[in-house]
Amino acid sequence: MPYKSATQQMLNYCTTAGSTKINFSNSKNRLSLISCLNNSMPNNQFKRGELYSFITGKASTAIARRLQKIFKQNNVDITIEQWSVLYHLWKQDGLSQQQLCDFTFRDKPSITRLVDNLEKLKLVKRVASKDDRRINMIYLTPAAQQLQEQTMDLANQTLNEALAGVTNGQIEIAKEVLQVVYDNLK
Repeated sequence: MPYKSATQQMLNYCTTAGSTKINFSNSKNRLSLISCLNNSMPNNQFKRGELYSFITGKASTAIARRLQKIFKQNNVDITIEQWSVLYHLWKQDGLSQQQLCDFTFRDKPSITRLVDNLEKLKLVKRVASKDDRRINMIYLTPAAQQLQEQTMDLANQTLNEALAGVTNGQIEIAKEVLQVVYDNLK
């Protein structure tokens, strides 16, 4: 059987499963399936082409782009991805790289690259675990601790802007629904 790329396999799946391909892209060898909607799914409360993963993905991307822009305007020279690692370290300093993978939903190579770049910026340092020297523990530097208040304020401003006109009740419902979806798939 000839080799099929992941893109070809997913296109084939979307076609043969009776699905509608909504948006599909392959950039820099990373497959990004925004949504592939099977028209015969039970419990699907969305109109054709309105899959919630597309809607939540758009919202998440818009928030991330806005926050990155605000960071740049405020001379905060880190990426949103780097900030997400720092965020988890601010919650609990001294996490292993594996824990950071788990908390940020990123793979090991991505976390390694992010930690490498944060080390170059002198925002984190790696320390071998006392229990197992094969494990690196990641600790914040004083420079990273100084960024916490500023970046958290900028993130809160961005979220407040994003949620303008959304009631607390609507936010709670959205959180509950997304938690159920997550729990169903984990």
